[in-house]
Amino acid sequence: MKKLVQCVPNFSEGRDKEKIEKIIDAFRGKDGVKLLDYSFDKDHNRMVVTLVGEPKGIQASLVEAFGVAKKLIDMRKHTGQHPRMGAVDVCPFIPIKNMDVSECDELAKETAKLINEAHDYGFFFYEKSASASHRTNLAKLRKGEYEGMKEKTLEAKWLPDVGTFKEDTGITAIGARMPLIAFNVLLDTDNLDIATKISKNVRHINGGLRFVKGIGIDMPERGITQVSMNLTDYTKTPMYRVFELIKIEAKRYGVNVIGSELIGLAPMDAFIQTAEYYFGIENLDYNQALEKHLME
Repeated sequence: MKKLVQCVPNFSEGRDKEKIEKIIDAFRGKDGVKLLDYSFDKDHNRMVVTLVGEPKGIQASLVEAFGVAKKLIDMRKHTGQHPRMGAVDVCPFIPIKNMDVSECDELAKETAKLINEAHDYGFFFYEKSASASHRTNLAKLRKGEYEGMKEKTLEAKWLPDVGTFKEDTGITAIGARMPLIAFNVLLDTDNLDIATKISKNVRHINGGLRFVKGIGIDMPERGITQVSMNLTDYTKTPMYRVFELIKIEAKRYGVNVIGSELIGLAPMDAFIQTAEYYFGIENLDYNQALEKHLME
């Protein structure tokens, strides 16, 4: 049985299209690898790539891509609105077909070691691959960001799992996790304090919705802000519930929700849930989508 894994590496480059295309070339036309999506943003100065494929194919393409990123991205010069700690900031492995989380964990750790041997990157293991409970949460690993990471990784509590922190490439979080949705809600205000307050009211760590992580992000090129989120279990906290709560919280500060954006891909069920809620369609099912039958 063919095994399929999804990988969503995040690169700290979202402004230079020439560099972006060179990184993406590491995934194009490679055996056992399908490039599903890549999106980037100047304000965040970040690119999110979505891949699916066979374990060894994904692994080989990542080793190549990390090498390209090392040549093109210098973290000593990097600026952006999104928290980051490395040229390749995070690299999760998600089971898709005939694989489980434990196999993704093994693949992630093996990949980290191969990349370290080839390109001298440092890694933290996170989520299901974490070597200690305090390393599970990406936000805790990333706290202090690139600028504070050299000093942080000298502490016994935060020693890298593979390699060491490097001035040019920083450090990367790598590991196995279940599917998540990167979902951002846009606000018609340039006041970052308001976006931050709303994110705190929505995210689980501050008493908000379970399975929601969020921060406020400034988007100066558009003169707005956003609540930038990861939804770690859309089956229990769906997108529409998050969106509606943000609209409620925004009213408290006299601002409006003016849109939202999806970063990368999301499961079809997440869209089905949302359509069912907003249109009141009873028992809506993916089998009712025309395209589903065309693909069979």
